[in-house]
Amino acid sequence: MPKQTINKCSFCGRPRTEVSLMIEGESAYICNYCVDQCRTLIDENSKNDVSDARANEKENFDYKPYDIKSFLDQYVIGQEQAKKSLSVAVYNHYKRLRQRIKSDDVDIEKSNIIMVGRTGTGKTLMAKTIARLLNVPFTIVDATVLTEAGYVGEDVESLLTRLLQSCDFDVKQAERGIVFIDEIDKIARKGDNPSITRDVSGEGVQQGLLKILEGSIVNVPPNGGRKHPDQKMVPVDTKNILFICGGAFDGIEKKIAQRLNTEVVGFNSIRENGQLNRDNLLQYITPADLKAFGLIPEIIGRLPLLTYLEPLDRVALRNILTEPKNAIVRQYKKLFQMDGVKLEFEPAVLDYIVDVAEEFKLGARGLRSICETIMLDIMYEMPSKGIKEFTVTLDLAKEKLEHADFLRHAMEG
Repeated sequence: MPKQTINKCSFCGRPRTEVSLMIEGESAYICNYCVDQCRTLIDENSKNDVSDARANEKENFDYKPYDIKSFLDQYVIGQEQAKKSLSVAVYNHYKRLRQRIKSDDVDIEKSNIIMVGRTGTGKTLMAKTIARLLNVPFTIVDATVLTEAGYVGEDVESLLTRLLQSCDFDVKQAERGIVFIDEIDKIARKGDNPSITRDVSGEGVQQGLLKILEGSIVNVPPNGGRKHPDQKMVPVDTKNILFICGGAFDGIEKKIAQRLNTEVVGFNSIRENGQLNRDNLLQYITPADLKAFGLIPEIIGRLPLLTYLEPLDRVALRNILTEPKNAIVRQYKKLFQMDGVKLEFEPAVLDYIVDVAEEFKLGARGLRSICETIMLDIMYEMPSKGIKEFTVTLDLAKEKLEHADFLRHAMEG
């Protein structure tokens, strides 16, 4: 008996004449349209499996504070107190996320962090390194661009817009992420009396941040609020998002000194004040100093963990050049190695770079600027010369900085 010819797809019923390909099985046929649909379903299922795996990974968070600090030690030089505080805060935060069933009346609250330290001491680097370890969505937002809603600038909801963008708008992932708000000191209240004028970029922003920091469901415009007013909002629950704030708080040492000087009236005041380290007053910082600087009490209460970063001394700056995994010197050596050139630095060159950074108070970021100025012409010329080895000498380094007039510009800055 001749085999019967099937002229339609066994799944969708399309005739053979309407499809470009018909795949034949033992007792069924499938067209190319159904194959494409199956592929789409498989891809969506795979994405769900990945999301579930990531969620399980977060649930099984097994980094202890010591492990987190050890990882930070590989990238951040010094700052022992800040690294310990950050490690404990992150560890407790993820323990809080695992607290699903409330067996008693104890409800673990979120501990957002505020880090105070001079520019270039490692605030942003620590936040980036933590996010790299945990493999969670992470974004850095500059508080200087934020204004109260309705005014020129960015709304506070843009913090969450950028967090969503960092994880391809996966809301569940974003709700377990980390947001680093840099330059938090720039939104300090401009005057002691908030009723004189409307402080739209200072206290107004602080008021807008309150609900986000504490934890609430915020309607986030995925493409920015003002350019696309008719877009569909994305609800994001911020109760499990960890907020890390950082700022230089330039001049807060004066507030700390004033507070310490007013405590001369007790029995122990003379002994305590005699032991003060005048070169590092930030170690005595308290929430009262942040309030005196211009942060409102409500926002200080939502940043319960206050830590400070010590100013970088000469030894720390020297170590930053060579010791971390991503040390500046290692990066240059790797760049030249990719061109087949072995790069070396005279020890005196590294000391000279530290001297310049310390003299002009440029911090760790200044080390990169100085190195870039020294290395610019070298990186321009070396790939074309066919040289296999090159050593940066002290005379060459001084010549490059003087030729670029770097020292004069640094002095003016």
